[in-house]
Amino acid sequence: MYTLSVSSLNEQIKTLLETSFTRVLVEGELSRITFHNSGHIYFTLKDKDSAISAVMFRGNASKLKFQLQEGMKVILDGAITLYKPRGSYQINCFMIEPAGQGALALAYEQLKQKLFDKGYFASEIKKQLPKFPKKIALITSATGAALQDMLKVANRRYKNLEIDIYDVLVQGESAASSISHAIIIADKKNYDIIVIGRGGGSIEDLWAFNEEIVADAIFNAKTPIVSAVGHEIDNVISDYIADLRVPTPSAAMEMCLPDTNELYQYLDGISNQFSQIIEQKIYNKKQELSHLKNSFIQHSIDSKITQKLEIVKQLKENFEQNISFKLNVALNQVNSLYKMLESNHPKLKNKKGFAQISQQNKLIDLSSLNVDDNFEIMNDKIKIGAKVITKEEII
Repeated sequence: MYTLSVSSLNEQIKTLLETSFTRVLVEGELSRITFHNSGHIYFTLKDKDSAISAVMFRGNASKLKFQLQEGMKVILDGAITLYKPRGSYQINCFMIEPAGQGALALAYEQLKQKLFDKGYFASEIKKQLPKFPKKIALITSATGAALQDMLKVANRRYKNLEIDIYDVLVQGESAASSISHAIIIADKKNYDIIVIGRGGGSIEDLWAFNEEIVADAIFNAKTPIVSAVGHEIDNVISDYIADLRVPTPSAAMEMCLPDTNELYQYLDGISNQFSQIIEQKIYNKKQELSHLKNSFIQHSIDSKITQKLEIVKQLKENFEQNISFKLNVALNQVNSLYKMLESNHPKLKNKKGFAQISQQNKLIDLSSLNVDDNFEIMNDKIKIGAKVITKEEII
């Protein structure tokens, strides 16, 4: 029998395997995944009863949309090859699809979770859009309908605006790098707002906006970014990271730009409000001035003089009234005394036996006279000199 070398045997087996199994579709569970520095991916595909080695070389691995994970169920599309140095066969994978789920759908969920864990979606880091932007950048396809829709709305709403257009690829293999590069460039030019967008399409058409390179560019930008991708029902990763997500490109202009007509109405309202405020302030100041004027009048020197004059006038009137009253009282007293005097005057005392006793022209009491004293007795008509002969007390 002809003797074969090991190499010859492996070569024949390799030829037999690779010509017999040029393409196989195999379903199983991923295990022992190794991501080599070369870009190749080595792993084992297994089920409950068996296992087989597999490799995905760099060229095909770079096209994977999702991340291979331990225990993930997948379907491999590839060919059987034999690695001659070890005499072991393996599956050379051309494509890998998640079992029961599309690759893009899985890749979307994986990246979404990854970026969420990194804090890319946090609401507290969202930047506020300015109310009155002066300069914006539109990152989109220059030939797409989305650009014309945005320009039409912008021209209708707010003409006082500078718009720069960054023409980028919005689908295909190079779209993500084209979009991310435009974001980085635009972010350095002090725009008030950057809008990235395109019209609707399938998940494959919109996939550039689900790439991590675009997510990083949006997250790292200092300029507020608006994501305006697809239709209202479409959701892409850029929507979650952008500072504002809008349902359509047209809506981006509606939400980012003020309406000139509304501004005119707003200005009219502000003008009316301003006039009312000024009128109210003028009225208040007039009232305050009137109050101060009255207060000044009340506390001025003229006012004080007027008040004092009023007091003096009142005092004068009171003085005159008091003097008049006092005079009347005094006159009444004088009259009363005069009447008493008249009634007691010797001339008026004409009663029989009535006379006054005086001594040295002074009226005296009879009891003051002593024996041998000289005195006068008089009435209103006669004055008689007399001498005390005797003095006797009458009991």
